[in-house]
Amino acid sequence: MKTADRDLFWTLLEVEHPRAEAFCRKLAGNLADGDDLYQDALLAAMRKFVGLRDKAAFKPWLYRIIVNNFTSRRRVAWFRKRVALTTEMIENLPGDDPEELYSARRWLAIALRRLSNDERALVTLFEIEGWSVAELAVTQGRPEGTIKSRLSRARAKMRRAILEHLPEMDRKYRKDETKYALPQSES
Repeated sequence: MKTADRDLFWTLLEVEHPRAEAFCRKLAGNLADGDDLYQDALLAAMRKFVGLRDKAAFKPWLYRIIVNNFTSRRRVAWFRKRVALTTEMIENLPGDDPEELYSARRWLAIALRRLSNDERALVTLFEIEGWSVAELAVTQGRPEGTIKSRLSRARAKMRRAILEHLPEMDRKYRKDETKYALPQSES
């Protein structure tokens, strides 16, 4: 990489650095894995920067590399896949875990586990990072309508995952999913 290209890369990255780093941490689910993901993505981006024709498209290009690295890291051989924690396992974990403080995180983790890597990235960018549908369409290389439908399907999967883990006394309301629906943001 030439010095001019390297300087341009760091200049473009400087604007996006805090948000991209935070996105990696949210996507990975913890600080250490998020930082590793970010570092790997930056190395890949530096290697591929020379091939980026439109420097104005740096932001979506960088996030696509991050999502691709995340997907590659999560793809494991069938015999190495971990067993997902059940609600009972989560509730019986040892330690200082007050229910009031961590309840929302648990429900979100349960819902996000149901999503594929691409769906998780899409929901995280839209709902948590505040990206617009248009920005996601550019990043994904898909029409806006496709992004909207994928977001809708991902939200439906998340709702179903939460409904499956509701306490026994609340199961009578399963037929009326709207009572427990996650808020629908404007798409």
